[in-house]
Amino acid sequence: MASKIWIKIESENLDSIKEVETQIKQLTQMYNLELNGPIPLPIKELKVTVRRTPCGDGSDTYETWRKRIYKRIIIVKGEDKDIRNVLKMKVPTDISIKVKLLPVSS
Repeated sequence: MASKIWIKIESENLDSIKEVETQIKQLTQMYNLELNGPIPLPIKELKVTVRRTPCGDGSDTYETWRKRIYKRIIIVKGEDKDIRNVLKMKVPTDISIKVKLLPVSS
């Protein structure tokens, strides 16, 4: 029976996302699965601005820290057992992966 899954990858490190993308591409080619993506999503940028001197003495100086979160979506379509083998791959600890089962239209 054919299935379709939606894989969402998130991380602060763009290199580790590209590494996981290539792993998924290689596994889908090995198991002859249909692959759509990776589709890049907008980068989420978290910004924190704080005052340098907490006591309030001196001039008003501020520091800004930014954190970027990169996201990708990959859609894989194929047989159940082959998709399970793709999902068993090793993933670095700094990556968050969400998998969702999509309905397959005949």
